Amino acid sequence: MPSANAPFAPPGSGWPEDPASPATPVAHGPADVIELAAEAPDLGELCARQSVCRACDRLVEWREKVAVQRRRAFADEEYWGRPIAGWGDPEPRILIVGLAPAAHGGNRTGRIFTGDRSGDWLFASLHRVGLAALPTSVHAGDGQRLIGARMAATVRCAPPDNKPTPVERATCLPWLAREVETVAPSVRCVVCLGGFAWQGVWPALRQAGYGLPRPRPKFGHAVEVELAAPPSASRPDPVLLLGCYHPSQQNTFTGRVTEEMLDAVFVRARDHQ
Repeated sequence: MPSANAPFAPPGSGWPEDPASPATPVAHGPADVIELAAEAPDLGELCARQSVCRACDRLVEWREKVAVQRRRAFADEEYWGRPIAGWGDPEPRILIVGLAPAAHGGNRTGRIFTGDRSGDWLFASLHRVGLAALPTSVHAGDGQRLIGARMAATVRCAPPDNKPTPVERATCLPWLAREVETVAPSVRCVVCLGGFAWQGVWPALRQAGYGLPRPRPKFGHAVEVELAAPPSASRPDPVLLLGCYHPSQQNTFTGRVTEEMLDAVFVRARDHQ
């Protein structure tokens, strides 16, 4: 494990669920991301390469600064401080996509949507509807597992102010597009958490071979869009794309998002055949 003030957990140092090793190739720029994503031989290696990416200087500097300075509540904890790889069932029926990990959430815990208030709401809902083994997700290696579902983000590093730049989104896109393509044979439903994830997943779906409607439907909670299945899908039936308001503190505190609203979206995703 890294020392108490290390900026990130070195690959292969014993962090729970770390997909990478010291030999995992590292992307240092957009061209590297394109090449390494395309040439990853399988989903496991793709996730390993996602988790060591250093292609965006601003994001690398920020995530590692946060990992050293820390929030007072987590001052005694070691931070992951690396990109967050896709996580969950390798052959999912449901793919859940968010914008980016939180600085003191996934960037600290090493798992997407884990260790912050948004994740508390999300995993509680997934557990209630039978898509997660536990009602909480506090840290990689805590025994949590997804049931028929997988999680990914449009940007894999925690961005300052939760706002990745357009260039950073474009640089990270090949990681998501290749992951979407790899799991497409089993996916029956894609759930987008928030408007930015909705925007970010469309080019990934297009690159993965999905047939998309034009013009692009507007994001909204519980909005449903049918997508033509890609050639790699196990069946030709349409795949369902669902919009879902993000369970951010701002949304949950104001009542814009309720437990019932989240549960309804994931029940719809779970039951779509």
